[in-house]
Parts: sequence; C-alpha cells; structure tokens
Amino acid sequence: MAYFLGVDTGGTYTDAVIVDEAATHVLGKAKSLTTRADLSQGIGRAVDAALAAAGVAPSQIALVSLSTTLATNALVEGQGGRVALIFIGFDEADLERGGLTEALGGDPVLLLAGGHEHSGAEAAPLDLARLSAEVARLAPEVMGFAVAARFATRNPAHEVAAREAIRAATGRPVTCSHELSAGLNGPKRALTAVLNARLIGMIDRLVAACESHLDAVGIDAPLMVVRGDGALISAAMVRERPIETILSGPAASIVGARWLTGQSDALVSDIGGTTTDVALLKDGLPEIDPEGARVGGFRTMVEAVAMRTTGLGGDSEVHLIQSGLDGGLRLGPRRLIPVSLLAQDHGAMVHAALDRALSTEVAGEFDGRFVVPMPGSSGGLSAREEALLARITEPMPMARPITSRLEVAAMDRLVARGLVMIAGVTPSDASHVLGRLDAWDRAAAEKALRLMGRRRTGKGERFATDPKDLAQRIIDQLTHQTADCLLEAAFAEDPALGDEDPGALARHVLTRLGIAGHRGVVQTTLRLGVPVIGLGASAPSYYGAVGIFLGAEMILPDHADVANAIGAVVGQVRQTATGLVSCPGEGRFVAHLPDGNQSFPRLEDALAALEASLSAEVLSRAARAGAEDAEVQLKRDIREVEIEGRRMVIEANVVATAAGRPRAAHVR
Repeated sequence: MAYFLGVDTGGTYTDAVIVDEAATHVLGKAKSLTTRADLSQGIGRAVDAALAAAGVAPSQIALVSLSTTLATNALVEGQGGRVALIFIGFDEADLERGGLTEALGGDPVLLLAGGHEHSGAEAAPLDLARLSAEVARLAPEVMGFAVAARFATRNPAHEVAAREAIRAATGRPVTCSHELSAGLNGPKRALTAVLNARLIGMIDRLVAACESHLDAVGIDAPLMVVRGDGALISAAMVRERPIETILSGPAASIVGARWLTGQSDALVSDIGGTTTDVALLKDGLPEIDPEGARVGGFRTMVEAVAMRTTGLGGDSEVHLIQSGLDGGLRLGPRRLIPVSLLAQDHGAMVHAALDRALSTEVAGEFDGRFVVPMPGSSGGLSAREEALLARITEPMPMARPITSRLEVAAMDRLVARGLVMIAGVTPSDASHVLGRLDAWDRAAAEKALRLMGRRRTGKGERFATDPKDLAQRIIDQLTHQTADCLLEAAFAEDPALGDEDPGALARHVLTRLGIAGHRGVVQTTLRLGVPVIGLGASAPSYYGAVGIFLGAEMILPDHADVANAIGAVVGQVRQTATGLVSCPGEGRFVAHLPDGNQSFPRLEDALAALEASLSAEVLSRAARAGAEDAEVQLKRDIREVEIEGRRMVIEANVVATAAGRPRAAHVR
C-alpha cells in the first residue's frame, strides 16, 4: 500500500505527517525543532519520527510534499542574500515606484538603455558588452542577479539576452521578471524579481536538505513544494522560482484547515514562531489576492492566497516601551531564538551569563540577549561587519563580540542578512514561566524575564518585580495583538466597508467598545460573523483567550499542530499562463507569443494561435511541476469599444490553466 508524506518547515518547528493514499486519515505525525544551521537534521528527525508513529516503511512512501514559512519569514524580517538588479529601459525615478528602493535596501542597481515599447518593438538596443563587464565586477559582492526590462511581458528578448550574458560572465543565478509575472507594472515586476533572487539560496538549501534525508532513508518518491496559492510545484521548478513559496505555509494551512474541520466559511488564523497568518475560507475555498501577495510590507506580483501576514508569533521579540510614565509592551516583528530554547543546548553558557547579569543592580543594555552564528555567504559585508562576524564563532552573550557603539548597527545588518540570530525573551519563554509549556529550560526563561523586569518605566519604577507578572503581561499582549490581526482581516474581507482602512478600523475606539459590549449613553456590540479556526502548535495555549476576548467561536481541531503538513499533501498541481492579442490597426491582430509576435488578419486566428501556444506552455510547465494527466482550461477576456456605431476590438487577454494531481511513485 502507498502512503503520502507531508513536511512543513517553519521558523521554529519542522512538522511531518503520514496520510493514506486517499488522503482521508492521518496515520502518524511528529514535530522537531527546525535546525537552521543544517535543515536536514530537523527535517530528518520529524520524518523519521512520523514514519515510526505510522508504522510505515520508507519504501512505501509514494509522494512527498513540502510547505514552508522560511521565505515568508525572511521577507517579514527583511532577510535574504545580497543581489544586483539589472534595470533595462528604466530610469532613477522608476526605482522609487512600488517600494523598489526599499526592497533593494542598498543592493546595487545597473541602469541600462534598452527595453521595448508597448507594442513589443525594441525601444533601444541593449549594450551587452557593458552589461557583461559590469556584472563581472559585481559578481563577488552578490549572490545572484534580478533582471527587469521595460515591457518585457510584451517582448522578453532583452531579459533573455541579459540572462544568458550574466550566466556566461558570472555563473550566478539569474531571475527574469517576465518569468514570474505577465503584468505590465515594470517596477513591481522588478521588485518581485529582486525578492526571488534574494530567496534562491535559502530555498535551494531547504530543498537540498529534504532531498538528502529522503535519499538517506530510502524514500524514492517525487518531491513537491506548496506554492503561495495552495497549488503544488516540483522541487526542480521551485529552485528557479522560490518567490512562489511566499505564503506557502499559510496556503497549506488553509487547505489543512478545510480538511480538518469541514468548515466552509471561517477565518483561519495560523500562529507560528515568527508570524500570524490570517485568511478567509469562503465556500470551502481560500480567497486569492487579485493584487498579488503582500508580505513584509512589499506588494509582489505573485499569485497567492489573500493572506494577512503579521510579524507576531510565539518567538516574537518582546520590546519594552520605556517612553511615557507607565511604559508598555510590543511584540515582533523580528523572531528571536527563545532564551529557554538556547539553554537546551548551551545551558552552561546561558545560565552563567544570566547569573552574572543578575548579580549586579545595574541593568546592562544587552542583558539576557545572545548571538548565534548562522550559515550563509558573507559576500558584500563591510570591513567592520566582517570583523564582527569573525568574532561570533559560537553562541555567546551579545555584549561579548561588540567592542563599540558603531558595531551595534553592524550587528543589526548581520541579523538582516541572516548571518546571525539573536536570542532573547519571547512569548514562548513567558509560557514556560507560567507553566503553559515545558519543552525547554524554564529556569533560564525565569532568569531572563527577571532581568527584563528590572528595566525602568518613565516613573523610574521597575516594569515587574515578579517574572510571572511580566510573563502574564506578555501573553496578554499576544492576545490583544492577535485579536487586532483577526479584526483587521475581518474588516478587510467585508465588502460593505469599501475602501476604509482595515487597520484603523480594527484599532478604532468604537471597535474596542463594541468588543467590550459597552453600555453607556451609547450602546455598542461588535462580533465576528464567522468562526475562527486556530492552527499552530501554540494555538491551544493562546487562542482560547483570543476567542474569549473577541466573543468569537474558536475551533481548535485535532492535528491543528500539523495542519500545514496535512495541507501540503492534499493539493493539486496547477500552472497558469496569460497572453495578449493587441490590435494596432483595423484588420490587424497581433498575438504576443513567447517566441515572438505574429500578425493575423482575423481576431479568431490570433486567439487560436495564442491559445495553442499558451496550452502547450502550461501543459509543459505542469509536467515539469510534477502533474499527471493535467487538463487545460482557457478563459478569454475581449475588450471592445464602440466607435461611430461600430464595435472595435482594443485587445484580448487569454488565461490558460493546467491542473492535475501530482505524479506519485509506483509502490509495490
């Protein structure tokens, strides 16, 4: 008998689940800590434990599917490899559009003449000699290149030529914007390409880690990866298009929520170590964001579920707000390694540092915080950053490697590059202090919270004298911020509210009074109109209080802790391609085909040629993505205007979608 294996690699845990071939029953599941330094270890432990729990031999696995939040987390936290953007046919002003400058974050840009007109005709020649010389100079400083040319979706010739020249000159990975989106917004396509290029190394390491363990234990089955829209894609294809895995984990969680509960209408809220992801399940299906996935403040052109992702999780950084008389708390968006978790493997070092800090009444700036080196390329670092990184040879107190104030900013840049992680107080530590969790070192958590509580408010008083009091305040803050996430998503999905800012509505005083059931001169009541499905390993610890606070029905299903891994194995492979027929003049219709534009005297002939081309393309992609017996659906959108009583075609768009179940291995 054949079985399917689902794996989800999150910021804190890696989950694995075994289901029967019909995907109707969970036969075994397991969790293991995600091992950032070597992802194969965490994956291997979870997979081996799930196989043992199910009583299934590796040779009986016919399909493996992987979902992940690593790409989403990286964008939320502003991490990823250094890349260079080759911007063809654009100018400096275009860099300021669509958040492109912010997304680049100081990474190099090469502006080149070239690109095409709206019609697909060349606007200016591309200087390949200059391109080759410049990218050869930049290659030692970057992990890869992103290429975006003006109107490349109408004619990709310059992007294709640039890609071949860059590969020949540098050997580095290259992302072309036209391969990720058919949209016309050049800067937005460029931003999507930049983020894709930045994620290539991370996703490649993840896929390689999974493949290496599967090979080691004798699992000979296709490996699929969940995209941000919930569809599946082959491991080979995702290495080229890692941007499609943003919101992979959340998309899988929605599929898993539907499978676990049978609910057709609900808000699905998935809390992980780094993020809280909220989406609407409507009529049994997740809503797709028509404007493209928005993650970490960036609006991409990646088709994905309409998900609101917030940097709030069990491992979110706890910030003390020391302005004002009473002060306060804020969680996230950065993920830290919980002190209690770091102490599991480095207990002597952690406890010695905490005890040393507690032995003095003077609170140090970095008390209770540690730094941990992570694998990755150090290309493009400044001399100060390189020197600082060289001193972080093992996990250590944060104050040890920092020799001056200037190096505090350098440390922040190392964290942003993913070369260093910080360990400190998180809600997970607070849960250990309160006895809600017992997986890690509770004593270390208590010491770290005691240190944090010694900091002073604006009144000059300590934030807390008892670690349990501070721990409860942290959990209460998590409850309130989670409620804000749910309310914001609910307001955003309610069509009656139009263009009102959902974030402002969620935090409006009338919303607060309505939730509290205020009864004064004005009486208010506000509640959610659909239940909330809480997912994630820590959902049972936190979401009961969230449901009480909101007065909402809270559903916490069995196996909610591995919903992402379940969702990974019950989806379909789906590939979509779009194309255009333009009408530059009466009686002339131009089909914009991948291998060049073709003119036709009749619209129907142009549409037939385009549909044949797109059908072949999506079937080829679906086969590469791992689909078996995929079927194609075509959709036409013909735009016409009336001129002097005659209907005239302006342009026609065609969408081709190929979908099918993933190809499984034959198991005897």
